[in-house]
Amino acid sequence: MIVRNGKIVDWQTYGYRDLEARVPMEKDSIVRIYSMSKPITSVAVMMLFEEGLFKLDDPIGKYIPELKDLKVYQSGTIDTPQLADTTKLITIKNLLTHTSGMTYDFTTNVVDQMYKNAKLWESASLKEFIGKLSKLPLVHEPGEKWTYSVSIDVLGYLVEVISGQRFEDFLEQHLFLPLAMKDTGFYVPEEKRSRLAKIYELNSDGKLREPKTQLLGIYKGPGKSMASGGGGLYSTIGDYARFAQMLLNGGRLDGKQILGRKTVELMMANHLDHMAQQTTVRNGSEGFGLGGSVRVDLAKGNTPGSIGQFGWSGAATTTFNLDPKEKTIELLFIQHFPYDQHGIFPKFYTLSYQALVN
Repeated sequence: MIVRNGKIVDWQTYGYRDLEARVPMEKDSIVRIYSMSKPITSVAVMMLFEEGLFKLDDPIGKYIPELKDLKVYQSGTIDTPQLADTTKLITIKNLLTHTSGMTYDFTTNVVDQMYKNAKLWESASLKEFIGKLSKLPLVHEPGEKWTYSVSIDVLGYLVEVISGQRFEDFLEQHLFLPLAMKDTGFYVPEEKRSRLAKIYELNSDGKLREPKTQLLGIYKGPGKSMASGGGGLYSTIGDYARFAQMLLNGGRLDGKQILGRKTVELMMANHLDHMAQQTTVRNGSEGFGLGGSVRVDLAKGNTPGSIGQFGWSGAATTTFNLDPKEKTIELLFIQHFPYDQHGIFPKFYTLSYQALVN
């Protein structure tokens, strides 16, 4: 889907949401958006920020005491790690910008393997998740550099602590209902599952198959699993376009004010500009705001775009970008592992931007 000036200018579907049953992908197909949950969670956090309930430089331990005294990894093995006290406290802003020193369990380094052994994603609640996380070390000092991590899942629990609501209930009441995102949530009800797209991967002979395991697992409901603000949401391309349009409008959509326009402006600034490494990727084109990437260098990105464009992507090959200069939103939702295996994202954005004629 491509939107400009608040109007859909192109919306196409291709392929199958269920290859075996030959059921086509449709405009209202429901997909797993994985890390595109992160901007949504970040907006929820900033809604509470606007109420004056915390400051961005507040230490997270003030609200989640379990995270007050985390150690930082120095050397050693999984069984005998050498840890040290941190010289700085993790702030809420560190979590929003992935500069907390937390990590994921994606690689084979010692701390990532400790994360994997902790079985974080098998937690029955966000509180249990925090309990497991509190026993794990950081990979570096808070604020030292950008490291993609579980930070946004921590923020989901912060929303619970400050609001007094379950995280999933807060999102439904304060974001999804006001924005009419009727198909967005942590689980897909039985009556909607016929619209759910399967995720596929290539097997050794180049044919598509369903993955043997689902990344991060499946949400089983309150008290049975955690609502992952970092990667747990399902949505439709239409629902997510409404969320993105709200941000592009400065926090407002169809008469509903979700955030103030100055808060959105703050979210879309590069919050890595004080660090030695001010970008997130090797080519140096992307900084990071509060919940999403920010284009900071047009030339280094090697694709058309604008300084200040904002967006993020998901593990099953979903992506969105909003451009305040061009008043555009681009969204591409595929359900394929591994992430953007065929390099379609830069092609999609190049084709989208080259179509601008005024």
